[in-house]
Amino acid sequence: MTDASFRLGPDGDADGGPLSIDLPAIVAKNLRRLRVKQGHSLERLAKQSGVSRAMLGQIETGKSTPTISLLWKVATALGVPFARLIATDSAHHPQVLRRSDAKLLSSSQGQFTSRALFPFDGERQVEFYELRLAPLHREHAEPHATGTRENLVVAKGAVEIIIGTERPVVLTEGDAILFDADVPHSYRNLGTEDALLFLVMTYVEAVG
Repeated sequence: MTDASFRLGPDGDADGGPLSIDLPAIVAKNLRRLRVKQGHSLERLAKQSGVSRAMLGQIETGKSTPTISLLWKVATALGVPFARLIATDSAHHPQVLRRSDAKLLSSSQGQFTSRALFPFDGERQVEFYELRLAPLHREHAEPHATGTRENLVVAKGAVEIIIGTERPVVLTEGDAILFDADVPHSYRNLGTEDALLFLVMTYVEAVG
């Protein structure tokens, strides 16, 4: 990893070395802007998201970097895509997304990682991610905004998907699944090597 990349650690702190991207400041700016725009107080957003007022205050002042799961809770409460909370300004021109410069988000002590394969500027209804699951690891995901759909394809390994109360589905290399992601869901790597997946997230309305 280069200095331009970052990770969200399981304890809410950035890991992986020094940062040239000030993630706490980016999240702080975006969270406050979105909260104020929607007319939420910290108390109201805390109640809707299940994240304490104190934690939200720390995030807005750049004193704390949240975990992936916490960001999902806040994004869902605000009714915006996850990427809106970590978006940075960029020029409108063709962009090459180098792996070495990727925004790599991790949880569960690095056993699950997510890499955005799209720029965060401009309006969009679709987001594209690369996901990696450590051997035998299960990753739980909170419900996303109403109407959100996920289209997953397994590029390597065998993965068990559980969606809401549905029966588990096992996908192997080359298999894909499309499902409504506004219910709790999880992904479990059934193998003894890292599993690689690609995810397309589709929202009901254009965001940006």
